[in-house]
Amino acid sequence: MPTSSKNQPSLLKLSGEALIGEHEFGIDPKVLDRMALEIGALIGIGVQVALVIGGGNLFRGAALNAAGLDRVTGDHMGMLATVMNGLAMRDALERSNIRTRVMSAIPMSGIVEHYDRRRAVRDLKEGDVVIFSAGTGNPFFTTDSAACLRGIEIEADAVLKATKVDGVYSADPNLDPSAEKYDYLTYDEVLDKKLGVMDLTAICLARDHGMPLRVFDMNRPGVLTRIVTGEKEGTLIE
Repeated sequence: MPTSSKNQPSLLKLSGEALIGEHEFGIDPKVLDRMALEIGALIGIGVQVALVIGGGNLFRGAALNAAGLDRVTGDHMGMLATVMNGLAMRDALERSNIRTRVMSAIPMSGIVEHYDRRRAVRDLKEGDVVIFSAGTGNPFFTTDSAACLRGIEIEADAVLKATKVDGVYSADPNLDPSAEKYDYLTYDEVLDKKLGVMDLTAICLARDHGMPLRVFDMNRPGVLTRIVTGEKEGTLIE
């Protein structure tokens, strides 16, 4: 991926699980502070930063779905979890003196702003961090799909997907020591090899609109700065 343009934002996708840290559930304040430090370093060099955060640290619908919870209801609950994470991240960023806006795909007057693409682009250009929450606002779509959608809408230079491993592997490296790491993949290779980087909808959306994806280990200090300045980190998918 080329050096990030100051005229184009980078969209960072964080899983909700990334916020758990040393806990089994919820939000670890230490993780928020570390994320804020990493994001602040990008703002400091003039990079526009947008975020999409999952909600899996606060709500996992699979077990409840299996017990009979309606899928649409479960997805709506998951959307609310992403808003909660967005509020927590905004607080951490603002404690680091980084202006931050949270926008929700579903109206929540008095809590967060309703998503407005033009307003988001304007805020990013003014140096604010913008957090997109509540997914796409529709059930049956993941936050990975939301990240790709928002990245395309704001004309981001890439979607940066933070994970617990340093890229995409042929198998789970924690279970298979012989798993091969890929430095570069095409969208079609990801689909053909069924690598599970993102869901099918997200990968196809990125492919159809030429949105590069970078999968990397968020636990490596300084990783975001290295990525946007053109250093090789993780796996590039394009």
